Amino acid sequence: MECKKEKIAVIGLGYVGLPLALAYAEKYQVVGFDVSEARVNELKKGNDHTLEADAEKLAEMQRKNLVLSCRIDDLKNCNHYIVTVPTPIDRFNNPDLTYLQSATRTIGSVLKRGDYVVYESTTYPGCTEEECVPILEKASGLKHCVDFFTGYSPERINPGDKQNTLTKIKKITSGCTPEAAEHIDNLYSSIIEAGTYKAPSIKVAEAAKAVENAQRDVNISFVNELALIFDRLGIDTGDVLEAASTKWNFLNFRPGLVGGHCIGVDPYYLMHKASSVGYHSEVILSGRRVNNSIARFIADKVLKLLLREGRDTNSAKALILGYTFKENCPDVRGTKVVDIYSELRDFRLDVDIFDPIADQTAIAKDFPGVKVKQEYDKNKKYDIIILAVAHKCFRDFPFEQYKRDGALIYDVKGVVDRKLVDARL
Repeated sequence: MECKKEKIAVIGLGYVGLPLALAYAEKYQVVGFDVSEARVNELKKGNDHTLEADAEKLAEMQRKNLVLSCRIDDLKNCNHYIVTVPTPIDRFNNPDLTYLQSATRTIGSVLKRGDYVVYESTTYPGCTEEECVPILEKASGLKHCVDFFTGYSPERINPGDKQNTLTKIKKITSGCTPEAAEHIDNLYSSIIEAGTYKAPSIKVAEAAKAVENAQRDVNISFVNELALIFDRLGIDTGDVLEAASTKWNFLNFRPGLVGGHCIGVDPYYLMHKASSVGYHSEVILSGRRVNNSIARFIADKVLKLLLREGRDTNSAKALILGYTFKENCPDVRGTKVVDIYSELRDFRLDVDIFDPIADQTAIAKDFPGVKVKQEYDKNKKYDIIILAVAHKCFRDFPFEQYKRDGALIYDVKGVVDRKLVDARL
């Protein structure tokens, strides 16, 4: 791979695109493109609200090979385009390809002979060739596999994880022709320390990504269902799983909220494609149903706990710790904590949410009416504390003090000292 020859455009500078742009900028000329002028300006100033990059790294790469832009003209001299935009679902749980289609049209407007377009956004098997390629051909007037080439390399970014970073996670690659697949694999191999795996086709690579997240979703749904069963039996689920995990081949999944923009979304893409070929998913759909029910189950347990202890739910005060979809990450997309909050509010509880790292801009946009505090009132008395997200910053939270003051403690994540906990998932 000749570094001077390849000029790479990364389309979308979120949790996936930004780390990728920074990694490629170590060796290649890179244009980091985002339609949000505010996002581009934020990064130019060395600020990253996703916490995936620090100011020093951003400044270094901009001095070196990275151009940050929201101008389409800056894409014209690139010959490799990598798409890392969101692929959410709509309110009916159907794939929403709006961002993907828009990014594809943008690339098509500047596409030239010999260029490569690689998709990293999670989709269903066949989406690249069935949905994106026709858009590229129409916008560019070029012919696929003759004038330009495509590939798919599913993202495996784990937001908030500072150990399993982009270059340390094995990367699946693929291409529309054997030659394109080899070229794309070489491009990724030049930055991925953990190595690459060249899939036999684009569809296989797309399917592999869908399976990765659907598998986790189904496994978590199993232990969540166990939590529902053992609650009725009066058995602590954590104790059961700890005992079962002494067997060498036991899969150590834990119950919990399943939200976010991957595990809680991607299975619907696979189910959508399955339906289009006449198969109605049973296992994946049932897993989704179980996982979507857990927030309400937690809220019901909180209410029962308060009633059991003689607390008036009409005047009870609750504090929820954490609002993001996972620990140590500011991303609130698809968070299920909002469901706990809404359920408790429906029963007239006075509910505060404390999360010092949650993305306040996203909360204001996507959750109007929900206020997430970056500081909590240390003088306010609470009837119950609910640990919903296990941020590192909550390790020093004064659970013991609140316990002495009469607060009940519900531990969703199973990380609080057992002596202080009144109930846990």
